[in-house]
Amino acid sequence: MSSARIAISRHVGQCCALRREVGRRSIRDGKDPWGRWTGIDKRLVRWQSSASGSSSPPVEPQAQPQAKLLPPKAKRPLYIRVPIALALTLFTFAAGFTMAGAPAISSLRDIANPPSDAETLEIFVPPTAEVAAIEESIWSHAMVRELLQNDKYIASRPHLKIPEKLRAQNLTGGTLLGGDKIAVPPLQFRTRDGSTFVSLQYLGPALCGHPGIVHGGLLATLLDEGLARCCFPALPNKVAVTASLKIDYKAPCMAGQVVVLRAETIKVEGRKAWVKGWLETLADETKGEKSVVLTEAEALFIEPRQAASMKRVVN
Repeated sequence: MSSARIAISRHVGQCCALRREVGRRSIRDGKDPWGRWTGIDKRLVRWQSSASGSSSPPVEPQAQPQAKLLPPKAKRPLYIRVPIALALTLFTFAAGFTMAGAPAISSLRDIANPPSDAETLEIFVPPTAEVAAIEESIWSHAMVRELLQNDKYIASRPHLKIPEKLRAQNLTGGTLLGGDKIAVPPLQFRTRDGSTFVSLQYLGPALCGHPGIVHGGLLATLLDEGLARCCFPALPNKVAVTASLKIDYKAPCMAGQVVVLRAETIKVEGRKAWVKGWLETLADETKGEKSVVLTEAEALFIEPRQAASMKRVVN
């Protein structure tokens, strides 16, 4: 036992000397001394274990449990996957189309079921007292009362047949409507055979070209639409487009008044209709007033070949 201790002490002394020597060489040569010293430490530990005579059984590493591998799932047959994918695609498309087209469904329903001519006379509600006064002045006029009592004419406000959500896309039925523009929806009287037509509309100061004078382009627009509506009942499918329009301006149209549009269908040949008309001031003949002709027009209208599919949307 004493001989073993003497051997260990000698070896330790050599190791210390070697460690000092390694440190000096590392400083001098710039080399890492720990690589050589690590091997010496391992031999020293093995020598001490054998010299002490203590024997301990080696510890064997425990085996790690291996995870069970699940067999891969079998794919569904192609004849099952394809119908499922197709069904999901159709469902997604239908849901997206329904959500995107929901606002237009009510408009399409209104187009398919528009209000009657009599109902359009009761739909409009004046938004302000000023507009209500204009509305009252039209309905109380002697000429309007006479036309309402004449069975030859059918009274209506056709612009109110356009669904409310689509009126903003119509020039005379939405864009030009307003308190300082066309204050109230035009009140129109037509005959069943399309021979004559009368319309009343208030033209406000926001429709001027020169200050106080209504723009000539607006007067042409009113005549274009009024003359077309005059001949609609005389055509096979009750609809037409403008082929030509001739305008003659006779007098300035001052803003802030109700003007009257009168039209007559001159001739009808198949899908063609010739119409003439004019705009005049609203005069009360019972008070001795006389109307002043503002603008005259002549037009040719032709019914499109696809008119059968257009008529319900327009009328």
